[in-house]
Amino acid sequence: MCIVTIKVLNSSPNAVSNGGFTYIGLLIVIAVMGIGLGAIGPLSRSVQLRDKEAELLFIGDEFRRAITRYYEESPGGIKQYPKKLEDLLRDNRQPGIQRHLRKIYVDPLTGKNEWGLVEVPGYGITGVYSTYDAEPVKKANFAAPYKAFESAKKYSDWKFVYSVNDALNRSGGAQIAPAPTISPGR
Repeated sequence: MCIVTIKVLNSSPNAVSNGGFTYIGLLIVIAVMGIGLGAIGPLSRSVQLRDKEAELLFIGDEFRRAITRYYEESPGGIKQYPKKLEDLLRDNRQPGIQRHLRKIYVDPLTGKNEWGLVEVPGYGITGVYSTYDAEPVKKANFAAPYKAFESAKKYSDWKFVYSVNDALNRSGGAQIAPAPTISPGR
């Protein structure tokens, strides 16, 4: 006759308790990683928002400069503002191709190709602004033309406007009176 011996592996009490400690240790590591990732989330969102703010400041300034060039380079004696943003892409008032902007930029905060327009009725578009209504992260250290942004409560208060009176004041010229009232519009 043949005798068969069967040995049960990991049947000792120590082996079972070691598996439990490993499981609990793994749960603790996962919990710590979750807390760490949870803390990084808002920081990452803040960094992304700051990047989008910097992009908005750049794009808004590009629009303001394009409107300035459009106005200042008006042919003849009558200065004009653009009637629509597309006028900045191709200025048909002069012979040849005159471009003040290469493209209509996408608003980095909304991801849309839509901008709020600052218009003077009967004159045209004097500026643009983002339609995003969240509170800005940046509150100080703006460039000279944008010092008013420091008191803004939301991004849609950041208006990138060309004002003839501001330009004349910087150059030491006399103000044009009366200046048209600027009201936001679409």
